Amino acid sequence: MKNAITVSDLHVSYYGKEVLHNIGFTIPEGRSVGIIGPNGAGKSTLLKSILNLISIDKGEISILGASLKEVRKRIAYVPQRSTIDWDFPITVKDTVLIGTYPTIGVLKRPGKKEKEWALKCLEKVDMIEFQDRQIGELSGGQQQRVFLARALAQRADLFLLDEPFVGIDVTSEEMIVKILKELRDEGKTILVVHHDLNKAEKYFDELLLLNKELIAAGSVKEVYTPRTIAQAYGSQLSFLDEVMAK
Repeated sequence: MKNAITVSDLHVSYYGKEVLHNIGFTIPEGRSVGIIGPNGAGKSTLLKSILNLISIDKGEISILGASLKEVRKRIAYVPQRSTIDWDFPITVKDTVLIGTYPTIGVLKRPGKKEKEWALKCLEKVDMIEFQDRQIGELSGGQQQRVFLARALAQRADLFLLDEPFVGIDVTSEEMIVKILKELRDEGKTILVVHHDLNKAEKYFDELLLLNKELIAAGSVKEVYTPRTIAQAYGSQLSFLDEVMAK
């Protein structure tokens, strides 16, 4: 089995303060992996490091057996909703069409084939009736479904999502989880920054447990234990018994 992501000796700092220390792991292709850990653990930083959205101090990152530059078109990224300008004057349909640009080139305009594919992606997330709406007019769950549709439009092999379930409704969350599992079953690799420990076992095949360092990595059964959770969450242990009992 080939590895979708290989990270070794990764160190990342903000303003001279190290936020990720000596991170190393491998993720095989065709897995759904959750990145979990307490607030400030470096979960989003890790995702952005893999995508070269922030600079690293040192380390090596291989994606789909190559450098990011070589495989960028095969990667779809869904950022945190809080980082997106929802007032930007763009419709739902045009947002999803952006996902076709990696295959047609940024200097070309989407044609009939790309427009039909974008609509199919909107149908997949049950948002076709909102295609002419401005994205800022949608609810949080609807917005997240549109951005998942944009990711689907890329026909990517690797999907990276940063806190996709924050601030969305139950129906949207269940739909997104279902689609991500379908992508996994098709052989795609899914990497998700996730905050809700209660759902980690249900949503993912494997987990990366972080708190600035890599506490544990592997199958959910191996990582999701009282010992490793306690090691990662430390002073936040007041909720541990409740979480591990569910």
